Amino acid sequence: MTIAIYPGSFDPIHNGHIEIARRAANLFERVIWAAYDRPLKNLLFNEQERLDFMRQAARGIPNLEVCSYHGLTVAFARQIGAKAIVRGLRATHDFEIEYQMALINTQQAPEIDTVCLMTGASYAFLSSSILKEVALAGGNISEMVPPFVAPKLVQRIAQLGDDRSEKVKLISLQE
Repeated sequence: MTIAIYPGSFDPIHNGHIEIARRAANLFERVIWAAYDRPLKNLLFNEQERLDFMRQAARGIPNLEVCSYHGLTVAFARQIGAKAIVRGLRATHDFEIEYQMALINTQQAPEIDTVCLMTGASYAFLSSSILKEVALAGGNISEMVPPFVAPKLVQRIAQLGDDRSEKVKLISLQE
């Protein structure tokens, strides 16, 4: 059985993440959609909240399992017997970052391959950071996330109050 891992912080998941997870599930016999428990990022959603979003999105896909992990991604991949790490690519900037990570992962675990799936055109612009900034500015995010994520994201941003700039990394939409 070929096992792949689709790792990330998924804070929160968006439709681009879900598209990659579904496509990976079509390619591999078993896909572990794994949220890194403590990324070096300011998270809006805790580990359990992110996993809940992912589990809801994975419903109806029998070979797509959701869990969290810590430590090196390749160490987790080895632990579960994964032969591939799935990553989504949106643009050339992603390629540079993913290529560098793939090289490091290959150095650490040469038996595990990185498989990059190109994000569909309708999600090529989408990242969790941009999603959070649009929500922070009061924009419409309904086409970017599943219906169970949108109200939770809007609510969480409202709860931040004056601490918004500390928790939400602004990209460039306001420039």
